[in-house]
Amino acid sequence: MIHPTASVDPRASLGAGVNVGPFCVVGPDVVLEDGVELVSHVVADGHTRIGAGTKVFPFATIGLAPQDLKYRGEPTETVIGPGCTIREHCTIHRGTVTGHGITRVGAGCLLMAVVHVAHDCALGDNIVIANNVVMGGHVEIADRAIIGGATAIHQFVRIGTGAMVGGASGVEADVIPYGSVIGNRARLHGLNIVGLRRRGLDKEGQHRLRNAYRLLFQGAGTFAARVEMLRREAGDDPYLAEILTFIDAPSKRGLIRSTTRHDADAEA
Repeated sequence: MIHPTASVDPRASLGAGVNVGPFCVVGPDVVLEDGVELVSHVVADGHTRIGAGTKVFPFATIGLAPQDLKYRGEPTETVIGPGCTIREHCTIHRGTVTGHGITRVGAGCLLMAVVHVAHDCALGDNIVIANNVVMGGHVEIADRAIIGGATAIHQFVRIGTGAMVGGASGVEADVIPYGSVIGNRARLHGLNIVGLRRRGLDKEGQHRLRNAYRLLFQGAGTFAARVEMLRREAGDDPYLAEILTFIDAPSKRGLIRSTTRHDADAEA
C-alpha cells in the first residue's frame, strides 16, 4: 500500500505487504523488506535497507548524508534490522568511507523519539534507546543494552552487552558488559543486576559477577594486575569471559571506572 501523497522512486525495492503512508519519501536505492511500515512523513534515502516488519513513525529520517565535513557524497550504506520500532523524529545517518562505510541497527531494537544515530554507528540486537539520546560517530552498542533518556554518547565509545546507562548521562568512555553507569560524566555504579536476572542468571552467577566487579574496580594494585588476576580466576564462566574479551579489545576511549568503594556494593 502506497499512499497517493507519498513519493516513492520507481527504482526502490519494496517487499510484500509494505505500507508507505502519507507524505513519505523513498529514494531510488532504498530496500524496504516485507511488512515494513512507514507511518507518515518518513524520509528514507541513500543506499538504505530496512528489515522486515520494522515500523517507522512520523518525521524520522533514515539514510541521509552524515554530519561529517569530510563526506563527499560517497555511496555508503544504512542497514536497519528486522522487527525494529523507530519512533518520531529519529535520525539515522549513513556511514562514511573514513569509517566502516555503513551505519547499522540490529534486529528487534526500540529507538524512542528524537534518537540520533550518527554515521558508522553499530548497534546490536534487542537494544532499547530512550527519548532524546544522541550518539557521536562510530559508537558501538552491543546486544540488549539499555540507554536512558537524554544521554549523550561520545564518538568511538563502546557499550557492552547487557549494559545499562542511566538517564541524562554523558558517556565519554567504554562501558563493560553488564555494567551500570550514570552521571555527567558517567561513572560505574555497579552491575545491571535487573538485566542479568531477566536473562536468567542465577544467584551464584550474580555473586561471581559481583566479586569480579569488586576485584576489577575496587581491588588493590594496578588495573592491569587485577585484570590478570581475574583472568586466572574466571574459569569457564561465559559472562566473565565476555567482560575480559571486551577489556582486551582495542579502544579509542578507555574504560569508565567506578568512583567509590561503596559503588561495588550498591547491588548487593
